[in-house]
Amino acid sequence: MRIPGRDFIGYAGSAPRVHWPDAARVAVNFCLNYEEGAELCILNGDDRSETRLSDVAAEARIGSRDLTIESSYEYGARVGYWRLMRAFTERRLACTVNLVGLAAEANPLAVADMVKAGFDLQLHGWRWIDQASLCEEVERDHIQRQVVMAAGLTGALPLGYHAGLPSINTRRLLVEAGTFLYDSDVCNDDLPYWSPDYPGHLLVPSAPDTSDSRFARTDGAFRLGGDFVTYVCDSFDQLHAEGARRPQMMTVDLHPRLLGRPGRIGALHRILDHMTARPDVWICRRGDLAEHWAREFPDPRLR
Repeated sequence: MRIPGRDFIGYAGSAPRVHWPDAARVAVNFCLNYEEGAELCILNGDDRSETRLSDVAAEARIGSRDLTIESSYEYGARVGYWRLMRAFTERRLACTVNLVGLAAEANPLAVADMVKAGFDLQLHGWRWIDQASLCEEVERDHIQRQVVMAAGLTGALPLGYHAGLPSINTRRLLVEAGTFLYDSDVCNDDLPYWSPDYPGHLLVPSAPDTSDSRFARTDGAFRLGGDFVTYVCDSFDQLHAEGARRPQMMTVDLHPRLLGRPGRIGALHRILDHMTARPDVWICRRGDLAEHWAREFPDPRLR
């Protein structure tokens, strides 16, 4: 087994000069995390209720259901998702869906809608749980089930994976599956880079700081929609300025049960309008970004 190492050097202050489409200074990818229905719940065979990433502050109920937090997750699927979708489709903008397998089974209407909109699917686990809680055989089976599901939905094999909470085995299992170009289970750079352990496997970093999950965190949390707007737009403006010299990449994570609330959804509209007011921005799907990078900077170890 290859044990992942650590790299504190990266591009050493001299990142590659990528050429995004239409000479964009920044490639921006929005990831809509669709997890509702796949969280910890007695009905899903778990021994406790969910506690994470909700407006409901709750401790786990061992051996019983927490109807309030279940209802909070249901809001994301019933209402919040559709608000987020309209923000993109009304502007004819691309987006990526971090799709959890069991959540897809729980709401086929939403899944059909995201596929119809042309959003790409980045697989996000069969369950929205810590993948380290799974044995290797079960995690392998979950990955294969997701591949089959995604191919059935889109007619194509999935390019990307984002476990969120990966196990020590996750990346190796993805490479063994033979269908993935990249995964996003790193947050240590602003640009993609090739895995040091697996030639030909691209790592496309995520960004926990520009995620609406900070609405549900106790430390460093966003309180108002305006907090999210300010931070994301400040991040974008800085990357846009740096992009005049070396084009940059940006990721923004969204959750229907969080940003899809009436008091927050306006933040997404303001962010999208701020970005689209610039002519040199590529708002793209994650798979398109990964394929573009791989074409411009093929892994030299495979030559």
